[in-house]
Amino acid sequence: MNQHLSRRQLIGGALATGLASRAAAAATPATLFHEVMLVDGTGAPPRLADVLVTGDRIARITSPAERTRVAGARVIAGEGRVLAPGFIDTHTHGDPLKESYDGFLAMGVTTITLGVDGSGPRLKGDLDLRGWMRAADRAPLDLNVATLASHGTLRRAAKIPDSVRRPDAAAMARLEAQLDAELRAGAFGLSFGLEYVPGIYSETAELAALGRVVARHGGVAMSHMRSENDGEIEASIDELIASAGPARPHISHLKVVFGKGEARARALLDFLAAKRRAGIDLTADAYPYNAGFTGIAILFPQWALPPTDYASVLATRRAELRDYLEKRMIRRGGPEMLLLGTGRHAGKTVAQASQEAGLAFPDFLIQLGPDGGSGAHFTMDQALQDVLLLDPLVAISTDGGPTMRHPRSTGTYAKLIEDYVAKGKRLAVEQAVRKATSLPARILRIADRGTIRPGAKADLILFDPGKVHARSTYLDPFARAEGFDLVMVNGQPAFERGQRVGRPGRLLRADRA
Repeated sequence: MNQHLSRRQLIGGALATGLASRAAAAATPATLFHEVMLVDGTGAPPRLADVLVTGDRIARITSPAERTRVAGARVIAGEGRVLAPGFIDTHTHGDPLKESYDGFLAMGVTTITLGVDGSGPRLKGDLDLRGWMRAADRAPLDLNVATLASHGTLRRAAKIPDSVRRPDAAAMARLEAQLDAELRAGAFGLSFGLEYVPGIYSETAELAALGRVVARHGGVAMSHMRSENDGEIEASIDELIASAGPARPHISHLKVVFGKGEARARALLDFLAAKRRAGIDLTADAYPYNAGFTGIAILFPQWALPPTDYASVLATRRAELRDYLEKRMIRRGGPEMLLLGTGRHAGKTVAQASQEAGLAFPDFLIQLGPDGGSGAHFTMDQALQDVLLLDPLVAISTDGGPTMRHPRSTGTYAKLIEDYVAKGKRLAVEQAVRKATSLPARILRIADRGTIRPGAKADLILFDPGKVHARSTYLDPFARAEGFDLVMVNGQPAFERGQRVGRPGRLLRADRA
């Protein structure tokens, strides 16, 4: 990009591109999907149908016997393939103003949710989500984007120091006003990141005050909870419910770290069911992998995290820190169970990287420091996680991003179809699709997406379940999925024949009517 362009020129160019994209949508010829196996997102069984798209909406669904004809329409033969709503990812990282989401399109994702884990996209030097949303309105987008207000970023916008545990009344007033403004601008709710700075320092009373603001707007309160460890997760869920207050609580990336077996998973699902019977609209999402991906700061004690001066920690408490890290890493399976995904050690386990550095693994971690990178942490039991994932009230998410070295960023939905529908036959295709479409749409309260019905937005995917393949691995995390033949966003092709063919995405705003 020409660095000498003025800000006005950049904004004007983005606006022109965005307007051109809208004009293209209006001029797009109709598309008729002929004799497809319609999986409409509701959980209803597949049925043979013709689906007509005009503009950015679904115009008509008919029986193929009715022989629908539209002059000038592009006709796409089903040939036994499934036509389903585009997948809605409730937990996504990155910034579509700066990064390509081709890998998401390739696995059928048509809507992502940003602002998760207490932080989200912002313009440089701006902590207000509204500025980013205005830029996204003008810019061409690979796919649709829903946003959440983010607790950690809100705190910093309100000028609350990270380590403050109990903001005073004036600070809380600033915090609540900023949240109210972002929700009024169209954010779908609020996210917490309670294992990360600064959320790790916050207390339930602060979170509950924000939950009341979210409830006034009908939003959702999503949380990376205080702890996902076996023995602590139920208490973390209770805190989320108390924090959300009257707002709808949602558990991000449901898991039980260190937990084992199907019985433990069923016990947790019973715990969630009891909350719902008590009248709490509690939801969750999960991804089909047994390793998370997060910063190595999660290994460090709170007293060694920012804004504490790390050099002073090393000078005064190094032996204590070393002992803590050694025990913490062993508790999490040992240094072989953390695959680094950033920096010069990317693609190596902590065991491998520390050996190459000639250091014991605790000393290697000390050398990296809490801000020293991120990686895949293999801390979950597959049998347990499968039970959670298959539950009909758990939605599917990636928790991924375009640059994240984890196969969930490029494989989640392909793996869902390949492993759980086509091969394992643990889910019927209509059940898998519902968990990735209408269920997340209900969680976010996106009224016009997530199902195929007349009048709904035409976010559609065409695929043969038997040909869907998740190619990415932990060592090759950016390999794109195969088998999604056409991905349509807002009535226009966005991904076809293995490549992105347009940028018809839009910034979505919550309907506060």
